[in-house]
Amino acid sequence: MFVDRVKINLSAGRGGNGCLSFRREWSVPRGGPDGGRGGNGGSVFLEADPSVKSLSYFRFHPINKAKNGGHGEGSNRYGRKGADLTLHVPLGTVVKDAGEESVLSDLIKPGQKFLAARGGRGGRGNTAFATSTHRAPREHEPGKPGEERELVLELKLIADVGLVGFPNVGKSTLISKISAAKPLIADYPFTTLGPNLGVVDLGTKQSFIVADIPGLIEGAHLGHGLGIKFLRHVERTKILVHMVDVSPFTGRDPVEDFDVVMKELEAFNPELARRRQILVANKIDLLGRDQSRLESLRKFAARQRLPFFAVSAAKGTGLKPLVAEMVKELRGLGDGTRTE
Repeated sequence: MFVDRVKINLSAGRGGNGCLSFRREWSVPRGGPDGGRGGNGGSVFLEADPSVKSLSYFRFHPINKAKNGGHGEGSNRYGRKGADLTLHVPLGTVVKDAGEESVLSDLIKPGQKFLAARGGRGGRGNTAFATSTHRAPREHEPGKPGEERELVLELKLIADVGLVGFPNVGKSTLISKISAAKPLIADYPFTTLGPNLGVVDLGTKQSFIVADIPGLIEGAHLGHGLGIKFLRHVERTKILVHMVDVSPFTGRDPVEDFDVVMKELEAFNPELARRRQILVANKIDLLGRDQSRLESLRKFAARQRLPFFAVSAAKGTGLKPLVAEMVKELRGLGDGTRTE
């Protein structure tokens, strides 16, 4: 199950208590204080891990605790430090405070860590209170409690290209044709219930990542359809491939479909509407002799100065030039493609 937003409770370990002890040996008649310090409690870290693909672990493990520190002992022995707890999260995880929803960290690089809850300090033993005038102190400190945090983890997929459009326009079919991804494909709306990532191999030890974002409909930003549940995944993409179904069976106007999706993107985040786009007319194999729907969308793309491609994802028609345009746009942004 793809999980991209969870609320978790983290508790760092409590520090160990300081020890009250005096040295008592037959050969040391005036042994002084020898109570050791308690060990610090373990801290809780969040670490970005490329091998983790969703936040599903936290759905079933919302409460996580680090180990407490050990208590100090006599003979000036310090308590053992509590073991830290490192929780692995996917690349692109945004860490927010559950109360204020303020962003605390954005984990986008492999191995990047965030200290989510700091362990409590160990208490001082009575040795620490000894002075020249206070040679037999009985003071000692309890360990300090560790931090407790309630956080929201929100995953925003990191991809170079985002596929957007109405349900059933062929986004999943396209990503299955140009990458090794194997999403569920069916002829009913909202087949895709979670984003799919696919790596497009260019055959020259270079590649880029494409994200198939589940279908948007009018009112998505208000919660209609799948709502804004997956719109956040579009935010990290560098370019958008806007797919429109030009077949005559939808009963909708292709240009109006484009406008509806654009309004939803703008309502969610105005910057998305200004992002570089490629307009793709899909399912041209179903047009027959009447090409008016395709030509209408082609003219619209020319007016909007958008790169335009007519393809049939199911048949594989026109996909090579489309992929070449994706590469061109990425390189034009100065991001280029990933080198293995």
